[in-house]
Amino acid sequence: MFPARLRTGAPLVLAVLALSGCSSHWGCTDTTAERGKAGVRVQIEDVYERPIGVTAEVVDWRLEPHPQVPSEGDQVHFHFRFYGADESSGPGVDACAVDKKRVALGCRTVYSSEAFGPGGDPTGDEWLAVEHPERVAEVLLIPNDQSYDRRTCEQDIKDGGGPHPPKPAGRGDLL
Repeated sequence: MFPARLRTGAPLVLAVLALSGCSSHWGCTDTTAERGKAGVRVQIEDVYERPIGVTAEVVDWRLEPHPQVPSEGDQVHFHFRFYGADESSGPGVDACAVDKKRVALGCRTVYSSEAFGPGGDPTGDEWLAVEHPERVAEVLLIPNDQSYDRRTCEQDIKDGGGPHPPKPAGRGDLL
């Protein structure tokens, strides 16, 4: 069906394509860190689950209407602090309002760079809109650094892959 010369050259062409990175998922692997134990105060971990020398803490929280949308009723207003991070860049962690069983009612990622106010105070504040604010028992932080944004194999087979933080926490997750 095909000339002998074409049949003998085909394996060589396939080998060149594979070695050049043109083959599907050849050598590209993604790994995802395990989600750490949530708490009010956590040591932030990198994608290898090692502490990075930064601590995050929920300083306080309360239910109150957001000043820009008071008609939407109570939301969770919380203050957080990062210890050991610098002002320009640093880690981010998921903050979640949870019920008594530690089921997330609403989450968002907060970054250390958002925490620095006037005079270098490493405290910031955020709002979480939750469907049932009366069920909020506490606000917890998840220790995994969410700021590490490396491309996945699916996004870039040649340069992607490697370790990634766990999927960000969301409503319904048990923390």
